[in-house]
Amino acid sequence: MRRYSLTLTVFALLAFCLLACDRRQPSAAGGEGAATIDTLPRLVTQVRECSRLYTTEYRIRKVVTHDDVVRLKGNFLRQDFDIALPLGERKIAIPMTATLKAYIDFAGFSEKNIERHGRKITLLLPDPKVVLTSTKIDQEGIKEYVGLVRPHFTDSEMAAYERQGRQAIIASVPDLDIVETARRNAARVLVPMVVQLGYDEEDVIVAFRKDLDVTRLIDTNIEKKQ
Repeated sequence: MRRYSLTLTVFALLAFCLLACDRRQPSAAGGEGAATIDTLPRLVTQVRECSRLYTTEYRIRKVVTHDDVVRLKGNFLRQDFDIALPLGERKIAIPMTATLKAYIDFAGFSEKNIERHGRKITLLLPDPKVVLTSTKIDQEGIKEYVGLVRPHFTDSEMAAYERQGRQAIIASVPDLDIVETARRNAARVLVPMVVQLGYDEEDVIVAFRKDLDVTRLIDTNIEKKQ
């Protein structure tokens, strides 16, 4: 059940994100007085218009395995015995693909998330969130062995194994770099927006909260729906 293979695909889609967030507002005039306080409300408005910004997508392939054997246990002549019954074994391997997406919700973004010192400007962004958006079983790839004296796996058993697979994938999120990738991609989207308002790229800093507990960033709504 714990053996699985992992395939990873990162879809930044930064061009789409830039198009969605960028309203093509004219940048501030150049010079030392270019970045005035008037740019802050405009920047907050542009960032909030991004709403829920999906920056990263991972696809994970996992093989859920299960096997059980009917065993005969007892005591004979003061000797314990434990024997696997012939033809009493069942095995199954269920390949499944899961999609994980990371996003940043800018609904609560405000001027409190912005610090400015002269020409230097820092954007403190909300924590990324990770959501398991879908899982799909490869029906044709299922491998099953059932001994002659055992029943076939039921639909409810198959569903239970799929749930176990989803839970294992969710548990593996802290071992992935999906949160860091989401942060980097968000920075690539937001820095050009700030530059359009008259700041130099080297003066723009995108910061995140440190010491995150990644397990608290996982949205498990799909588990509640299924």
